[in-house]
Amino acid sequence: MSAAAVVVFLALGLLLPDRFSQVSGDVLAWLTGAFGWAFVLAATGFVAFSAWLALSRHGRTRLGRDDERPEFSTVSWFAMMFSAGMGIGLLFYGVSEPVSHLGTPPESGTEPFTEAAEQSAMTYSMFHWALHPWAIYAVVGLALAHAWYRKGRTGGFSAPFAPLLRGRAGGARLIDVLAVFATLFGTATSLGLGAAQINGGLDQVFGVDITPTTQVVIVLLLTACFVVSASSGLQRGVKWLSNTNMVLSLVLLLFLFVVGPTVFILGLIPSTAGNYLAALPSISFRTGAYGGQDWLSAWTIFYWAWWMSWAPFVGTFLARISRGRTVREFVVGVVAAPTAIALVWFSVLGGTALRAQMSGRTDIAAITAQESQFFTLLAGLPLSSFSSVLVMVMIVVYFVTSADSASIVMGSLTSHGADDPPRWTTVTWAVLTGLTAAALLWVGGADGGGIAALKNVAIIVAAPFLVVMVGLCVALVKDLRAGEAVERRRSERRSVDLRDGDRSGQRGR
Repeated sequence: MSAAAVVVFLALGLLLPDRFSQVSGDVLAWLTGAFGWAFVLAATGFVAFSAWLALSRHGRTRLGRDDERPEFSTVSWFAMMFSAGMGIGLLFYGVSEPVSHLGTPPESGTEPFTEAAEQSAMTYSMFHWALHPWAIYAVVGLALAHAWYRKGRTGGFSAPFAPLLRGRAGGARLIDVLAVFATLFGTATSLGLGAAQINGGLDQVFGVDITPTTQVVIVLLLTACFVVSASSGLQRGVKWLSNTNMVLSLVLLLFLFVVGPTVFILGLIPSTAGNYLAALPSISFRTGAYGGQDWLSAWTIFYWAWWMSWAPFVGTFLARISRGRTVREFVVGVVAAPTAIALVWFSVLGGTALRAQMSGRTDIAAITAQESQFFTLLAGLPLSSFSSVLVMVMIVVYFVTSADSASIVMGSLTSHGADDPPRWTTVTWAVLTGLTAAALLWVGGADGGGIAALKNVAIIVAAPFLVVMVGLCVALVKDLRAGEAVERRRSERRSVDLRDGDRSGQRGR
């Protein structure tokens, strides 16, 4: 039923493209304007909730049996987590976001293209890619892993809601369907970003024009690649691709660190960390009540909604690969470690771009097509052809990793939560994901409209998850406290049994 609904939705978009774009834009404007404050409060609340779980006594709870140990090594676990969670987005926005904030500062009163704007650009880039998005993922992943592997419940995304739904099958089914739709459109958005950036690289290196047709062809070609990978499962396709992603990312970072402003980057890392942590309490609650609503809607609120659209997919994927880990280990691995990586990533990519822009060596801000800005930066550095090809290869690998991970997750969600869904189900969702990205890119047309259409739909579909995720937090706390009560009763019974045993021994003597 979910797949059929997706087909109908895409058909309407293709048949009525202008109407589709107008309606989706109007709905998005209403959502961000009327409920932007709710996205801000929820995202910040998830950061606090994750920290509380890690620091509380619940941090010792294992996501599985007490004697169970993780299936994947820490390195493979981290590689799969990071590749599925943010790969394409980091490549797309690693350069373009800091440069955009440099020209249009987030804070009113800050002059563009100044050192103050440069500092603000790095702070807000970290804000959008560090603690908040990964806390959103952690909440979903923890709730699912605890329900599936600690509580032993069957079912899909709705399994953690058992304490709240109390057997209401209709509510469970609605939650599962929402999870599938959010996963599909959230993933399609990232695939669209990836296709657009590959097109930008081909334009820079080989002179291939940036057009919706080219981007659709790229999506369809890469869809064939991730269909093959998705059918291989976690242990083969996704694990191998994720490890490859990590190696390629390290090569890119090392290359830019060496040929870029090395000394500046070394100073930028601690400076950005300090500025980010100092500003975090105030910017985490910025809602635009005193101005700046347009900027917030275009960036912060968009990001929080986009991460929530990815949360069902990434959270489910994190749960699948995290069986056997403790709650504390999960939170540290999922929230703290990627935050450190984001700091290094934006300091290297963003720092190199900002220095190039501020020194006048390369005018990246003049390139209006965001998908080409990274390649414009590389063109001004040594070995530009090598680095441009490397980045395009990385986008392809990240593209395939994210898409086939999402396909496995959607296959699981539509197969009653099966760890190994039928191959044909996984392949079906892989094909639908590629077709969705291609259709929305085509509907959006030229001038970036395709990317805008993808973003609009992803946020609209994700909006109900603001409520669903709050419910996940409540259900998880109820489950953790219930488990703690059970353990306490067991401990008390063991103590009574020991005392009775001692008394029996004394009477026997």
